[in-house]
Amino acid sequence: MQRGAIALALALLIAQGRCVASGSVRTLTLPRALDAAGSVYLQVRLGALAGGQEIELSTDDGRRLGVISPHGIRPGRDAGTYTVPVPADAIRDGRVRIRLITTPAGGAARDANADEVRDVRLIVNK
Repeated sequence: MQRGAIALALALLIAQGRCVASGSVRTLTLPRALDAAGSVYLQVRLGALAGGQEIELSTDDGRRLGVISPHGIRPGRDAGTYTVPVPADAIRDGRVRIRLITTPAGGAARDANADEVRDVRLIVNK
């Protein structure tokens, strides 16, 4: 019985990971060329989120860039704008390909929709 429970738990974890990895990909183009001293950031503007809901940002190949986990936002209000650094090796040919996955409190991970993520931009400093 214990082996069956372990096998079921493992199968569920694998299935959940596969679901997250299959999320839709957004391709963002740098607004201008990046010089050696420059740095790139994702600017993410969120809409209204449920309590405990998070937005995970990753590259198209699954490398985690960060998690936005707003707290103390009043129900029905936009969750704000957040800035996440982009590593230089995540930029290919002047583009960054990202996935935005949301995990509602107590729910399954899924693609973030347009009501949850209102806008995503690349910001180049220097």
